[in-house]
Amino acid sequence: MILLLSLILINTGLKSLGINETILYLSYLVSSMLYLLVLQFFRNPLIKINENPNYVLAPADGKVVVIEETVEKEYLHEKRIQISIFMSPLNVHINRNPVGGVIKYIKYHAGKYMVAWHPKASTDNERTTIVYELANGVQILTRQIAGAVARRIKYYIAESDQVAQGEEFGFIKFGSRVDVFIPLDADVKVKIDQEAKGGRTVLAELK
Repeated sequence: MILLLSLILINTGLKSLGINETILYLSYLVSSMLYLLVLQFFRNPLIKINENPNYVLAPADGKVVVIEETVEKEYLHEKRIQISIFMSPLNVHINRNPVGGVIKYIKYHAGKYMVAWHPKASTDNERTTIVYELANGVQILTRQIAGAVARRIKYYIAESDQVAQGEEFGFIKFGSRVDVFIPLDADVKVKIDQEAKGGRTVLAELK
């Protein structure tokens, strides 16, 4: 309905300017493609959550681009395994809780807009850091990171909230990245370049 209304308005406007039919049809095509692209980007398909208290689920759809041991310096201040998922503009951009538990810490950081796969994007780009505490006291840190195009990070949770695994917690617009920091003894279940599905792909199993 919105697409049809837009095409009618474009048709009326361009005809009033005396635009020829070729340009008119091209404008229809471009408008339709842009509409379908935006519609695809904001899609939110129904999924079956792969829920398990021992699992760390992928927080987003995308490609696994980092699996490495690193020191998390903002909150945990200890060595962790970092798993990063890069979301292209074609991926679903809903972000989901990788685990269930209590939100112990959440903080938004303004920052740069380097490409999301840049090594410094995790610490220098616009980002939001979220820490989940499981029932057994284990803490999992997740970080939403804006990219060169994505400059709108949204999250719908707050400190002390009790959240469910796989439930939506946020959104990043137009290409971005999500990092997850898990304990060193966790059993990683994914590989570099693997396509992950938010709420379904198991990134790791906790001991």
